[in-house]
Amino acid sequence: MMHVSPSLPDGHTLPCRKVKTLPHIIERFAPLARHYDLLLCDVWGVVHNGLVAFAPACAALRRFRERGGTVILLTNAPRPGASVQRILDRIGVPRDAYDAITSSGDVTRDIVKSRLGESLFHLGPPRDRPIFAGLPVTFAPVESTDYVVCSGLFDDATETPENYRELLAAMRARELFMVCANPDIVVERGDTLVYCAGALADAYVALGGEVLYCGKPHAPIYEAALDKAASLRNGEAPLLARVLAIGDSVRTDLNGASAFGIDCLFVVSGIHAEDFGGVGTPNLSGLSAMFAAAGVAPKAVTLGLTW
Repeated sequence: MMHVSPSLPDGHTLPCRKVKTLPHIIERFAPLARHYDLLLCDVWGVVHNGLVAFAPACAALRRFRERGGTVILLTNAPRPGASVQRILDRIGVPRDAYDAITSSGDVTRDIVKSRLGESLFHLGPPRDRPIFAGLPVTFAPVESTDYVVCSGLFDDATETPENYRELLAAMRARELFMVCANPDIVVERGDTLVYCAGALADAYVALGGEVLYCGKPHAPIYEAALDKAASLRNGEAPLLARVLAIGDSVRTDLNGASAFGIDCLFVVSGIHAEDFGGVGTPNLSGLSAMFAAAGVAPKAVTLGLTW
C-alpha cells in the first residue's frame, strides 16, 4: 500500500511539536501580515463558503497585495485553476484579491498526462470533468479500467462514503491504483458539510488500497504554488520563513504547512467551528487539545480573516 505523506524541502526540518500552551488568537491580520511576502491561502471556508464570498477576507487579501505581497489561492478543488477562477467569479471573489490559483486539479491533470496510455475510471460528479478537458483520455468502467481518478462522490448532496462500500471493495479486489484529486474529507456548502474525495480515498486506504493524494497536506501542491509564485516575482523564489499558509483545516492546511516548513494562520470559522463551541465563542482549551492531538501548532488563530 502507498499512502503518500507530506515531504520536506531539502534542508528543512519538520516543526511539529506537542502543544502545551493556549494558541495566540488575533482579531486582525494586519499586524501579522508584515512578517510575510507570500500567502498560500485556502479558498473554501476562508474566502467563501461555497455560496458567497467573505467580503472581509477578500478585502484583507487585497490589502496584503497592495502592500507588495503575493497571494496564491491554494485549493483542493478537483478542477484546473482556470475552472476554479470562474467559480470564484460567480460567487463574488474579486480577482484583485489574489495573484494566481494552484489547485489539486492542476496536480491531478499532470498525473493524468503522464498516464495517457492507460484507461481510467472517473469516480466523481460530471462537473469535475474539466480535469480531463483537452486530453486524449480513455475512460473505462471499474471492471476493466487501469486506474481510478477520484474527484468526489457522484452526488454529494445525498450520498455518504457508506454508499461506496461495494464499489471500493470491487476496486480493491482488482488492486486498482487511485489518484485522489481532492484530499479534503468535508467542506462547507453554505451551512452544511458535504463529503469530498478524501473521505473515499481514506476509506480505500483502510481497505488496503493504494492512493496518491494530489492536494494539501502533501508536498506537490505546495511545490507547484512556490514555483508559480517565483514566476510572478521575476524568478525570485520566496524564503519559506516569509511564507504564510492560511486555512481552516487541521488535517490539510495546518498539517500541510507544518510538514512543508511554513507558518500557518488557522481560521476558526471554517469546518472546525462547532468543535470549539461555535464560531463566535471559541473554547481555548478545546483549540489547544486539538492542536496537541495533531502535534502541530499554528502561528496564530483568528475567528475570520479580517485586515
